[in-house]
Amino acid sequence: MEPLLIYDTTLRDGTQGENITFTADEKLKIALRLDEMGIHYVEGGWPGSNPRDIRFFDLAKRERFATTRITAFGSTCKAGIPAADDPNLQAILKTETPAAAIFGKSWPLHVETIMGNTLAENISMIADSVDFLKKSGLEVIYDAEHFFDGYKESPDYAVETLAAAADAGADFLVLCDTNGGTLPHEVDAIIRSVKQALKKQGLDASRMKLGIHTHNDCGMAEANAVSAVNCGAVMVHGTINGYGERCGNADLTTLIPVFSAKMKRTCIPEKKLCRLKSLSRFVSETANIVPLNTRPFVGHSAFAHKGGIHVSAIMKESRAYEHIDPEVVGNQRRVLMSDLAGKSNVEYKAREMGVDLCANGCDSKTIVKAIKQMEDEGYQFDVADGSFRIMLEKFTEQFKPLFDLESFRVTIEKDKDLPCSAHATIKISVGDSEEITAAEGLGPVSALDNALRKALGNFYPDLDAMQLVDFKVRVVDGRDGTAAKVRVFIESRDHEQIWSTIGVSEDIIEASWQALADSFQFKLAKEAQKNQPSTENRKVKDLKLGWSMSCNA
Repeated sequence: MEPLLIYDTTLRDGTQGENITFTADEKLKIALRLDEMGIHYVEGGWPGSNPRDIRFFDLAKRERFATTRITAFGSTCKAGIPAADDPNLQAILKTETPAAAIFGKSWPLHVETIMGNTLAENISMIADSVDFLKKSGLEVIYDAEHFFDGYKESPDYAVETLAAAADAGADFLVLCDTNGGTLPHEVDAIIRSVKQALKKQGLDASRMKLGIHTHNDCGMAEANAVSAVNCGAVMVHGTINGYGERCGNADLTTLIPVFSAKMKRTCIPEKKLCRLKSLSRFVSETANIVPLNTRPFVGHSAFAHKGGIHVSAIMKESRAYEHIDPEVVGNQRRVLMSDLAGKSNVEYKAREMGVDLCANGCDSKTIVKAIKQMEDEGYQFDVADGSFRIMLEKFTEQFKPLFDLESFRVTIEKDKDLPCSAHATIKISVGDSEEITAAEGLGPVSALDNALRKALGNFYPDLDAMQLVDFKVRVVDGRDGTAAKVRVFIESRDHEQIWSTIGVSEDIIEASWQALADSFQFKLAKEAQKNQPSTENRKVKDLKLGWSMSCNA
């Protein structure tokens, strides 16, 4: 069976998504990562439309790509202008890319109403443009824009546009669901009809290499791409994380494992599939877009298990509730703690974190009961693994605090039109020593964080690398108005990992302190564990556990 060719358009179609933009240098970095993954084609942009894309192609000329064919994008020549004189096509040639993708119109609505051309003139523009680029030595990928909508309205004309591109030498005919309104059964029926119609026109079947380009406006982009492949398409267009205009494009982080692991179709090298989650995160970080937790295969929640029955089953046989091994795509299994948890959840998490549940006679049933009670009071341990670890150690009397709070005082001042200022004074004890410090901050929690950090710094010198990266406050139940309980969630990180902690109280400062204190206790315990002398077996065990938190990036 012919291998599938993956065509990535993150750098062009993906940047048409809302709030997504890349500099030329960022585009080059992404292109190099895609090359490392074994992606066959990377569409770099439209050189005739903006200086940034021209700069990207200039940068790309200096690089050597092992697998990827950098592709320049553009449209067919304009009406009344020969292809050889068309500025956009000339801009494509100046990029010196080995391949070009040009789009042409398949739908009479666009040809006559939107563009004001004749149907015959449009056919001529397609043929002239493809012929010019082929004679210039480029591989030509012809994107039949709005093809499925055009076929539904005028099937004969839609096929005629494809035939014009094929006769002119196009290497691939890509059928585009530009509006994203086509359904999988329609894709299947139309592609089968198109193949028959092209054969009737005497086109060489071996030259009819079809591709598919789908958008997600009906939530069917990936399903439509799979349908097209089942009908013989050999090139699949998409973007990393599904970025793109409106509702986005087909998501390659979903399609690649579907093709490779599910359909057993050769696309990227199998050994590189484990880099998929890392690639997804790299692109989302570069785009400054928060990763979607529920994204299939690579999302943070893709292999997360919350229900006790589910966890009990996966501990016996992972495929009972997992359709694929998470490590295949570079992800990992996560077991969440909540009021839906059972013994299996607690036992799994304890083993993952290296906490001995048998210590001091505490059993998992007792812990489960306590968790359910605390969740009812507002805690949410599925997003606070740092606090959950500390809670497990407290229940089993294994918790050894690295500091104790004696007292703290936080004050807020507001003078006329000046912004508020916050001050915190804190007294802590570490062993037999006490420390009192004060600090300012941008708010009460900031001031408290600064004061605690300052006090601890006299005992623990490794806190500079620790940063608070997220702070959220949620009202647990708003019926009590300003007297309602609040839940404070804090996310912290150092050079090695991210961890999260939680606090719940009617007082927002008290809840913040709980989460803040847990975060520092977790960090200090982690450092103490790394520096603790241990036997070789303990070293091996710690290496395997790696203090691995479910919230790790």
